Amino acid sequence: MTSTVPASLTRTAEGAALQAVFLDMDGTLVDTEGFWWDVEVEVFADLGHRLDEAWREVVVGGPMTRSAGYLMEATGADVTLDELTVLLNDRFEKRIGRGVPLMPGAARLLAELRRHEIPTALVSASHRRIIDRVLDSVGRHHFGLTVAGDEVSRTKPHPEPYLTAADGFGADPRLCAVIEDTATGVAAAEAAGCRVVAVPSVSPIAAAEGRVVVRSLEEVNLTFLRSLIN
Repeated sequence: MTSTVPASLTRTAEGAALQAVFLDMDGTLVDTEGFWWDVEVEVFADLGHRLDEAWREVVVGGPMTRSAGYLMEATGADVTLDELTVLLNDRFEKRIGRGVPLMPGAARLLAELRRHEIPTALVSASHRRIIDRVLDSVGRHHFGLTVAGDEVSRTKPHPEPYLTAADGFGADPRLCAVIEDTATGVAAAEAAGCRVVAVPSVSPIAAAEGRVVVRSLEEVNLTFLRSLIN
């Protein structure tokens, strides 16, 4: 986990507190979910295996150990998990080396959160080396704290990443808003007790108690996030 001194926790004029906002990375903040699948297809092709498109929904949003492990088992590839993790991260880092595209509405939302000094964290199942490369494109100044999948003992769908982010800001998870694009990430955020905004990328996500589903970050602003806390 990396952090800077967070901004002061904020409270709306009506008295309902939004203490922090946490954003997932791949597929939520940056348009890279497709990059990951392309990389997985390429790496397994090099290993002599063809991936079934149907497996994409199984591995999306998952931690590297789960996604890579599933594909190893499905294909029977002769490679260890550690070796495959290196191959995937190396290929992905090379893929994003020229920059990554932001999701629609992401730049505007990040600027608004920064302008209003809302404590904001990036919470991803991706490894630190990948997060740091993405931050080179997105801008580290937008985040008071970042949590990587290889920096926690249990990553998404376990709540630890979001509990770690809340603890880093000294915030109550129940007064934090999380923006996620996959069922895995949503499960982690809800298990942590956070309010969730789902912006589905590859697979649909249904609305539920304490969860709002939107089509794009263009529908999300600070007023909307504050309205989730009651």
